[in-house]
Amino acid sequence: MKRGVKGKAAPIETTTQERRHGRVAAAHGRHYVVEADDGETVLCFPRGKKSEIAVGDEVAWARTGDQGVIEEILPRRNLLYRSDQFKSKLFAANIDQLVIMLATEPYFSEDLLGRALVAAEANELRPLIVLNKTDVTAALPAARERLAPYRALGYEVLELSVRAAPDAATALLLPRLAHQSSLLLGQSGMGKSSLVNLVVPNADAATREISTVLNSGKHTTTFTRIFHLPEGGLLIDSPGFQEFGLHHLKEGALERAFPEFRPLLTGCRFYNCHHLKEPGCAILEAVEHGRISRQRHALYAQLVHESEQQIPY
Repeated sequence: MKRGVKGKAAPIETTTQERRHGRVAAAHGRHYVVEADDGETVLCFPRGKKSEIAVGDEVAWARTGDQGVIEEILPRRNLLYRSDQFKSKLFAANIDQLVIMLATEPYFSEDLLGRALVAAEANELRPLIVLNKTDVTAALPAARERLAPYRALGYEVLELSVRAAPDAATALLLPRLAHQSSLLLGQSGMGKSSLVNLVVPNADAATREISTVLNSGKHTTTFTRIFHLPEGGLLIDSPGFQEFGLHHLKEGALERAFPEFRPLLTGCRFYNCHHLKEPGCAILEAVEHGRISRQRHALYAQLVHESEQQIPY
């Protein structure tokens, strides 16, 4: 899949120190753990007051004593944001796929699922929906029914049970994670931590190592970090993730992020149709006749509304 550059690198004032290359492996506030190309792990800080650095960024850095300073963010393939009701903030870069963790129980949010799929489409990422806890057979039919429309749109859904059938889950997951940079997200209770511990045998040790570098006694333990997969590839976990920041996506990008919209976009009467209430709109006609779900169109309308609001970054 072709991937373009989705964000300009942010140049940072340079120093006369020897510059080295590395990848940002974890972030907490203005504290960043950088993995150098030679395997060294160093606590780094950005230059200046404003930080525009995300986990997954490739950076040029220089040592200052026993720590380091990030001097330049190298060009990104893509950049994802997280948000709350007050602001959006960049948090992950250079991703290949989104792994969206759901479960038969507790009840998963289709709003979060829909927003994650929009983020994937807008950034040309491969989405992978994982339905966990299939051993909870009483809740399985309802979960499958809720996911049927997404399967119909062409999205892959893996059904597994991390705890009840770990070997089968590993066999399904590892080929899809190998040699990819994957962002894992999901609500609390979906089984994300269990999945990480399943596919990354030393996950707890890796977390402790990063915590030591971050001196996490001064922080909470919920920081975004990278795990290295034994078969090759990276898995980025972001605990506490609630919602993607999509406010920066303009209307044209949003309409193309819904795959069921794309074949119809040239069929509207007006070239600048907003697909909300205009006469002769091919999208609204498809909604009326059931070819596009009302729920998906409602999500699109909500995202258009949000993109028109002024959200501080």
